[in-house]
Amino acid sequence: MRSFPLPIALTARLSPVIVLAAAGWALSSGPMAEPEAAEKNPTGKTETQSASAPSQTQAPKTYTAAPAPCDSVTAKTVKSLVPGAKADGKEIRSTDSELRRTCSWNALKGYEYRWLDVSFEVLESEEAAERSYQGRVEDRSGGGAVPGLGDAGYSVVNLSTEDKQQTREGVVVARASNALVVVTYNGSDFESKKAPGTDEINKGAIKAAKEAVAALEKNRN
Repeated sequence: MRSFPLPIALTARLSPVIVLAAAGWALSSGPMAEPEAAEKNPTGKTETQSASAPSQTQAPKTYTAAPAPCDSVTAKTVKSLVPGAKADGKEIRSTDSELRRTCSWNALKGYEYRWLDVSFEVLESEEAAERSYQGRVEDRSGGGAVPGLGDAGYSVVNLSTEDKQQTREGVVVARASNALVVVTYNGSDFESKKAPGTDEINKGAIKAAKEAVAALEKNRN
């Protein structure tokens, strides 16, 4: 079998550091710093606040930790979507593995290349997750809603061409309470230089997303 070099865009994806940066986890917002006034008043009370005043407690979170991403998709689905890939996948190192986790599967079988990413992110509240969900949807215009996927689901498929090689990529974003699931699925044919069809990529990404959301929901508090 002849050897076909991967396009630059796909070769770059083989670097876990670049994958992590592209997924945006490293840029996720962390806890906000306490205001300066709080540092000067360690008791946390103002002059007019009564010591007996009831404290305001934050609503309990539905999810407090991200599930194991490499266990979120069945071996049967991995075999179907990424022929030739190992079922256990490879987890990508995260800046906070308690709240943000990603697993990747990729393989070249014959001339057909496929890549699948499944990512989880747990945020501090439902409102924060909704804001993040809406921002991701706005960044990926041209797609549509996916009914029945968590509290809200969205999918979009795009075609790119580099050095006459086509790559088609589907992205599915889902929100379930205070957590997000993001699935990326793409493919290329290095013999024909064509990409797989939109329907194949879209259905594959949605299938993986449904399994990932189901895995997340098993971790409800």
